[in-house]
Amino acid sequence: MPYEKFMRQAFVLAKKGVGRTSPNPVVGSVMVKGGRVIAKGWHKKAGGPHAEIEALKAAGSRAKGSTLFVTLEPCCHFGKTPPCTDAIIAAGIKKVVVGAFDPNPKVSGKGVAALRAAGIEVTEGVLSSECSALNEAWNKYITTGLPFVTLKLAASLDGRIATSSGDSKWITGIESRRLVHRMRALSDAVMIGAETALKDDPELTVRLASGRDPVRVVLDSSLRVPVSSKVFSGLKEGQGRLIIFASNDADEKRVKKAVEAGAEVVRLAPGARGLPLKKVLISLANRGVTSVLVEGGGKLAASLLKEKLIDALTVFYGPMIIGSEGLPMIACLGLKGLKGAPRFKSIVVKKAGDDIIIEARPN
Repeated sequence: MPYEKFMRQAFVLAKKGVGRTSPNPVVGSVMVKGGRVIAKGWHKKAGGPHAEIEALKAAGSRAKGSTLFVTLEPCCHFGKTPPCTDAIIAAGIKKVVVGAFDPNPKVSGKGVAALRAAGIEVTEGVLSSECSALNEAWNKYITTGLPFVTLKLAASLDGRIATSSGDSKWITGIESRRLVHRMRALSDAVMIGAETALKDDPELTVRLASGRDPVRVVLDSSLRVPVSSKVFSGLKEGQGRLIIFASNDADEKRVKKAVEAGAEVVRLAPGARGLPLKKVLISLANRGVTSVLVEGGGKLAASLLKEKLIDALTVFYGPMIIGSEGLPMIACLGLKGLKGAPRFKSIVVKKAGDDIIIEARPN
């Protein structure tokens, strides 16, 4: 039986759930009998049936004696839904082919063990790297309690995000902006600092691509961002969600005003560098946020780099030069030598219209 062929079909199904299932992983499944696919399934949303259950339902009585291909190890514990292993065993599945192991401590090999204990043949690791990469953000979230953080920057060829007067619209072209909106749609949350909220007044919603709006996150120690700002738009009507992280000594009147406007205000004790970014990320993870897209500004980017909290970097370069009087895309890192400079690997270079895109991962 061509294992990789059928697993790739399950992989394609799993991709349909990207941006829809958080805080659950994306999973795809196909059921094969007599060398042909008799049923398919994919996890559509958190709390809904898992991919295996969708395939079992589609197959009905035909499931008995079949082979089930699944991109992620079947769960064996009760969550919002019963264990998939129980349903697989009850259906009389003959063999299960697994793509990636589930890193969730509640599963982590126990699903495969439960199937084998029931007499089901299990083959593991088919297209494992590709299947695991599907859930890169979730893998980090479930094993570390932190969301996956992507830093997105848009700058001129000389690394400036705006002119000295703050003019930044638009350094990059419409093709790049569409890609950024797609990144938003695939992220659980989009984060900015107070300076960016005040200067650019962004909506942080998805408009140039299809998909859901991410949770809006603003780091605003003293709650300077007015409730008339676009990040507050739609909150009272139940459209979207805004979380503001503020200092625990922020003005009570401002806190009340933000809450009345529909925002959730989380207060933290500031450190020497301002709000404690790791605690911010932990707080987001505790609210089910598995991935964060950071869109600015330069100070926030520098702080995240200093604290080594970045998992991925995407830089959009527009075809222009602004000069040294412009605002740098990264604020001061306090480096005295190259030895301490953040370094990156796995460099990928792309184009979007006339813009250059660089994607990289920290060393």
